[in-house]
Amino acid sequence: MMKTTTTCLNAIRATTRLGLAPRLQPLLLQRSYATQYGLGTTASTTSSKRKKVTPFNDNGSVPWSQLSGGEKAARATQQTFNFGLILAGIAGGVAYVLWTDVFSPDSKTAVFNRVVDKIKADQKCIEMLGDSKKIVCHGEETYNKWRRARPIASTINTDARGHEHMLMHFHVEGPLNRGVVYLHMIKTPISGEFEYKYLYVDVRGHQRHYLENADTATGSGKKGVRFLGINWG
Repeated sequence: MMKTTTTCLNAIRATTRLGLAPRLQPLLLQRSYATQYGLGTTASTTSSKRKKVTPFNDNGSVPWSQLSGGEKAARATQQTFNFGLILAGIAGGVAYVLWTDVFSPDSKTAVFNRVVDKIKADQKCIEMLGDSKKIVCHGEETYNKWRRARPIASTINTDARGHEHMLMHFHVEGPLNRGVVYLHMIKTPISGEFEYKYLYVDVRGHQRHYLENADTATGSGKKGVRFLGINWG
């Protein structure tokens, strides 16, 4: 009885395997075909389906080795243009700084140079300091021996009325003595340029000497012509 049962079970298993095999075979073939087809298209059509690289859409995602000759030229053109923009920005920034700090009539360097000329031309300053050709002016004292490298203390502030105030002080030396120069200039929206509030020199052993003082200025009331921050009459 046991042998008969075992024989029947083996027969059923064999029949089941034979019946499922024809049904699974088409599915296995279809899956294998789909896998091979997908791999084939991915490898052969990736480069042909990507968007052509131009100077306007290149974001650097495509490696250089995969670019065509025209695309390499496009990338080189884009990088050259970007580099040119960077250089132009740097040059513009340097030009702006040079204009505002050096060449502009309202720059602290231009004001400093005009004040120095004014001191050297003032008879009272010559009496206190000595020969005008030997009078030198410089900024704050530092460990640097070069006077030109010493910074000039200056600030520019705007008040509630929109008036710009330039405050500056620096050192002056001559064969006879030394002192400190103090300057206050104001630029109003109406004038459009800096005008003296006061300019004076403190020299050791002498009373304060004013070269400009708007608070005590007297005269006929005639105002000279001003150009580039200088009185011409």
